[in-house]
Amino acid sequence: MGIAGIRPSDSFNKKSNVAKRTSLYIALLGALFYLPWLGGVHLFDWDEINFAEITREMMLTEDYLRVYINFQPFWEKPPFFMWMQLLAMKAFGVGEYAARLPNAICGMITLIVLYKTGKKLYDHRFGLLWALAYFGSVLPFLYFKSGIIDPYFNLFIFLGMYYFILAYWKKDRLGLDLPRSYWHYLFWGGFFIGMGILTKGPVALVISCLVFFVYWVYQRFRFYINVPQFLFFLVAASFITLAWFGIETYKNGPWYIATFTKYQYELFSKPVAGHKGFPGYHFIVVLAGCFPASLFALRAMWKMPAESQSYQQDFKRWMLFLFWTVLILFTIVKSKIVHYSSMAYFPLTFLAALSIYHMLNERIKLGRGTKAGVWIIGSLYLLVTFALPILAQNIDLLKPLLKDPFARANLDAEVRWTGLEVIPGIFLLGVLIAASVLWRRQQLESGIRTLFIGTAVFVMLTLVFFVKRIEGYSQRAAIEFYESKSREDCYIITHGYKSYAHLFYARKRPVTDERSYDKEWLLNGAIDKPVYVVTKIQKADELKAYPQLQQLGSKNGFVFFGRKPVK
Repeated sequence: MGIAGIRPSDSFNKKSNVAKRTSLYIALLGALFYLPWLGGVHLFDWDEINFAEITREMMLTEDYLRVYINFQPFWEKPPFFMWMQLLAMKAFGVGEYAARLPNAICGMITLIVLYKTGKKLYDHRFGLLWALAYFGSVLPFLYFKSGIIDPYFNLFIFLGMYYFILAYWKKDRLGLDLPRSYWHYLFWGGFFIGMGILTKGPVALVISCLVFFVYWVYQRFRFYINVPQFLFFLVAASFITLAWFGIETYKNGPWYIATFTKYQYELFSKPVAGHKGFPGYHFIVVLAGCFPASLFALRAMWKMPAESQSYQQDFKRWMLFLFWTVLILFTIVKSKIVHYSSMAYFPLTFLAALSIYHMLNERIKLGRGTKAGVWIIGSLYLLVTFALPILAQNIDLLKPLLKDPFARANLDAEVRWTGLEVIPGIFLLGVLIAASVLWRRQQLESGIRTLFIGTAVFVMLTLVFFVKRIEGYSQRAAIEFYESKSREDCYIITHGYKSYAHLFYARKRPVTDERSYDKEWLLNGAIDKPVYVVTKIQKADELKAYPQLQQLGSKNGFVFFGRKPVK
């Protein structure tokens, strides 16, 4: 019998029921924030439209193994995320909502994973704090409202590394209750890394192996996982990866996989698509973009109280290695894109939760530096959300400051600003004040809860009030033109800039004439159906040199040309 007549099994069942109920509440919270307004604005060039167009073409061709864009093989990405979009588009139709729905679901899953992982490592409270830190930070929240690959990719890498760590702990008996053999944990670790490769490519294995190497160096080159066990891990990763790579190679030969591998190398060796940046780019992105979790995570970088369990101390070490490996790796990588460092959000929010956990347990204090940082970075968000509506209502004052003719013409867009767009900023200001007042009154937990939940609401409000208006300046004129041609059997291309929007929003049909890939044929040749060309204002004169092209109009920096077949 247990204490006071309570059997241990009763206590276990009670805790299990609490965990299940909490997971359900977390999923409902995620659904409340992530599912609404997914289709409220057009998909953005490039990434969102690129992946959605791949999925649309997959539906049209019914070729679910090979990735195509513009009905040509596309070797830059594996197909897993597009399979998720495919299911959504079959259920809800081709459009923005279905394209973004997989990541909303991924967000709900991620929060539950973080809660359960934190609960296993520490307790119920820590699990909630980790989920809260991820949920209530700006960029992690935004990515679950997007149609890009990274949320699934990051989740798979985290799960793969987590199970690998569990295998190591099982082997070295670090004290955590692990009922299965270490082969079980190694298999699932490899499985999820394989899923990461199937989602975005071999960088999933690169990141995880780099962290394993750093930990090996920390262990003074002791083989904490022996060679046969590591090979088993790699075989498990290869097993799931071959579900696509192997079948693709068997069916179509090695060209596609070889080209895919070459592209992955180029991502690391040179700037892709002109995405350059300064060396500290990702550090700034993570610090400002992961507000407010980043500020609490900074505290965990310094001396902290020793954890009560050896596996807790070790997991913190793993998370620090993962965090710095990701930031340093993508600082070295030539291409600088915001979401490249998004894998760092998992260790960063863990470190934030760890700091908050020790604060609530009165082992460390909420310092003045953290409070000041909340106001400093929070004020940057306030500045943007207050300034944008004011500038938008005085848009003519901005035009002389812009040298780019296309950017100046963008500002001619008829976008309605009412002044109510300051509401997100006012709300965030209220959140910052409320959190500060609660902290001053020694209500630490209430203040932290207010800050993180308030930030999530602020991001949601910002999406509603700002994103559609900003899109009105940047791309809407072109997309509306593409949409107007979606029912017409025609050729439509861009000139002078890269885009996928014309493929998706004009609903390009499967190619029946290979000559349509020849731009000169479209501009000068004996075409069999209408041709439309969209360019930017600074490139319009190049198209005016083609006598058969007629300028159809221009709008907000985009210029539209067309020609009809001669009968």
